[in-house]
Order: sequence, then structure tokens, then C-alpha cells
Amino acid sequence: QVQLVESGGGLVQAGGSLRLSCAVSRSISSINVMNWYRQAPGKQRELVANIFSGGNTIYADSVKGRFTISRDNPKNTVYLQMNSLKPEDTAVYYCNAKSWGVNAWGQGTQVTVSS
Repeated sequence: QVQLVESGGGLVQAGGSLRLSCAVSRSISSINVMNWYRQAPGKQRELVANIFSGGNTIYADSVKGRFTISRDNPKNTVYLQMNSLKPEDTAVYYCNAKSWGVNAWGQGTQVTVSS
């Protein structure tokens, strides 16, 4: 059973930055893809960014150029650096690990961006 714990959320003004962390209970080097999703009130959960085991990354158009996903394999941690935050980035952010036989989620961390 893989466990994920997110941290780093909070309240920030528009234009500010936050870095989210996702601590994973096992080695992430063998996990095929690590994802960050978000869910705003009344909206469906959406994929924000992902990073594959080989290092390739993909971003949603809405965050491209502002967010950066990275992974630190020795620390079993995945990060989401969020810059130039906008009020529409307000959501609960979830970390997700997908691999063979694995589809694990964290509990989420709230990000609130004030205008």
C-alpha cells in the first residue's frame, strides 16, 4: 500500500508563489508516473501536471509556464512549484501515484489565492 502525504498549501496573494510537497511511503523511482491534480469547489478534479519515471513532464495549458513539477527520488518526494498564482488556481491539490497495480492518492492540501 502506497501512502502519499501532501503539504505546503496555504493562503497567498495573487502573483505569489507556493511549493507543494508530496511525500511517498515507498521508492518513487519505480513508479511510472506521479501526478498533481486539483479540484475547485463545484468543479471536477483536473490534472495539473505529471512527471514520468524517465523525467518527462506534461502540464495543463492553464498552468504552463507558471508551475513546475519535479521529483527527488532519494527523498521519495514530488514537488509542485507554483509561481504567478492566480485566484483561479484556488483549489484542493492532490498528489497521485500511478504504476502497475498502484493508484494511490493523498488527502489533499488547500491552496487559496486572494485577489
